[in-house]
Amino acid sequence: MLKNIKTQTDQEKVRELLGYAVFPDPESVEEAARFYGQAPGRELYGYESEGDLIGLVGFSADAEGTLTIHHLAVHPEYRGAGYGRGQMLELIQLKKPREIVAETDEDAVDFYRSIGFTISSLGEKYPGTERFVCRYEAEPEEEE
Repeated sequence: MLKNIKTQTDQEKVRELLGYAVFPDPESVEEAARFYGQAPGRELYGYESEGDLIGLVGFSADAEGTLTIHHLAVHPEYRGAGYGRGQMLELIQLKKPREIVAETDEDAVDFYRSIGFTISSLGEKYPGTERFVCRYEAEPEEEE
């Protein structure tokens, strides 16, 4: 279950999960934590299973309904069990975006592809590192 954890970025478990979404050094984790506290349009949700915080997703949304994923992480002990997919599906239900966009590296491309994102290469954005943009077009809501 997703819950808003934007005000909890000082907690050890939240910072540990942020560390899985960024280069895991204290400066990068601190920068990621500050990222959510500095702007009202940025949101950070934690994913709980049986009362344990096991994942998180950080994002922003624009007025046109595009949700941009900035951070996505699942604790290593829980990876491969569908929790990342669960976070994304729950986020879609909660926020009802028109589109979701994420930039990632080669390690995460298959995850995004497996849940219906289209993948495009951005090329070697950093020396020796190819980056990708992943896009998901949400189904329009049925009118009643």
